[in-house]
Amino acid sequence: MKRHAARFAFLAAAVVAASPACAILAPGQPDLAFGAFQRGYFRTAFDEAMKRIDADSHDAAAMTLVAELYSSGVGAPQKRDEAMRWYKLAAEAGDKNAQYVLGNAFMAGDGEKKDVAQARALFEKAAAQDHAGAWFNLGVIALEGNGVASDFRLAAADFRRAADLGFADAAYSLALLYREGKGVEKDRTQAAQWMLRAAQADFLAAQVEYGIVLFNGDGVPADEAGGARWLLRAANRNNPVAQNRIARMLFAGRGVKPDHVEAAKWAILSASAGLRDPWLDSETGKLTQDERQKVETAIKSYLGK
Repeated sequence: MKRHAARFAFLAAAVVAASPACAILAPGQPDLAFGAFQRGYFRTAFDEAMKRIDADSHDAAAMTLVAELYSSGVGAPQKRDEAMRWYKLAAEAGDKNAQYVLGNAFMAGDGEKKDVAQARALFEKAAAQDHAGAWFNLGVIALEGNGVASDFRLAAADFRRAADLGFADAAYSLALLYREGKGVEKDRTQAAQWMLRAAQADFLAAQVEYGIVLFNGDGVPADEAGGARWLLRAANRNNPVAQNRIARMLFAGRGVKPDHVEAAKWAILSASAGLRDPWLDSETGKLTQDERQKVETAIKSYLGK
């Protein structure tokens, strides 16, 4: 139930922002369709959304809810074709979330023939309504070029719009452009600031990158302890690069108190993901038998065994 609720979180604003002409709700009356959906009563949500559409054939938010329910097979049979039909109706009626989903389908060739021009047109409509994901995808299209030269300047502008709307992927992408000086003037300080924003928004790759940036003092004052905290946070989310870096820091006592057992634990976990490191292998090989047993216990505890 929670999984579905998380996936549909974006519908909160969409359904509440229904057409003023929606006749199913009297002024001050609660939104029954989304209220039911939010509480996991998906069949009721479907029925109430259909009532709204019957009352107002231009209720785009309700159409998008119906499309999502068909797409996921909760509250309605899982029917991809029917979901796409409703997404198209909602997109034509102006719903930015439907425009975004439909744009993704055209961009990836998922359920629709791949058509980047059509995807761009849909993203532009959604972006005009401040859809962060649509702005980000416009930036991706600008970077990919699709038969023409990549437009890094346009990509940077689109990523900035998305990042300002809270889209973590865009903040991370903008940080990389500042780091490389593509589409914007090369600026390591700006790169670090945007990487931090993405990291604070829980974007895993940014947490790894910012940990390294902070440790090295790249665009920010060096802070090994602060870098270690970000890397440990990412390591606990199973990122092998972060696990490798925190293992090195724990062996060397850089930014953290030396702990060879914890270091070996992270080294083994990163190696198991394919990230081999001869220096870490060498350090792990120096452990005593007692330390090796503690490492095994620590790994089992981490893996929940």
